[in-house]
Amino acid sequence: MVSVVHLVRHGEVENPDELVYADLAGFGLSEVGRRQATWASTHLSAHPIGAVYASPLDRARETALVVAFPHGLQPLVLPEVTEWALMSRWAGLPWADLPIHFPGELAAYLNDPLNLDFAPESVTELAHRIGRAVDALADRHPEQEVVVVSHQDPIQAARLQLTGQDLGRLHHDKPRHCEVISLSRSAVWHQISRAAPTEAVTTARTTTDL
Repeated sequence: MVSVVHLVRHGEVENPDELVYADLAGFGLSEVGRRQATWASTHLSAHPIGAVYASPLDRARETALVVAFPHGLQPLVLPEVTEWALMSRWAGLPWADLPIHFPGELAAYLNDPLNLDFAPESVTELAHRIGRAVDALADRHPEQEVVVVSHQDPIQAARLQLTGQDLGRLHHDKPRHCEVISLSRSAVWHQISRAAPTEAVTTARTTTDL
């Protein structure tokens, strides 16, 4: 039985102070993020989507609502696909100030994500958490297509783990905002496609921008 899971990173977030928003409340989509979500919705509108699941965080649930609308669905919250717990360690701080408050940690995250002894959740644990959730959804929806709206590192870690790639490639070709990464499972998982909003989508102006 072939199941398809479309992994969608949430849209761009309204974050003028460039904070690590992690699992903090109150960080919804920007105007650009809403356009990106509309692009993902249009991209998936022709697919026979049976269910849409989302991380419990604001930015993911808001994106999922837009994606689910053409299918007449209400997104279901799936706590297992929430943000990487590492980010909660830095939550509320500007990215630029992390080296002051947590010396060496940002550099370690960027250079050697497999060896983060300060992280409350390792990247391997993250990959298994999201991977198990995706597997469970494929079991729940055999021969169907479902959408999961999550976050950049969780999606990347799960994609690598499910398709048998090295987690050390965490920062290689990471998913962009509202990129759709489609995986199919028969005996094993395969990536069948990925697509992201074009630059025209992210720079388009609407009357609300004027």
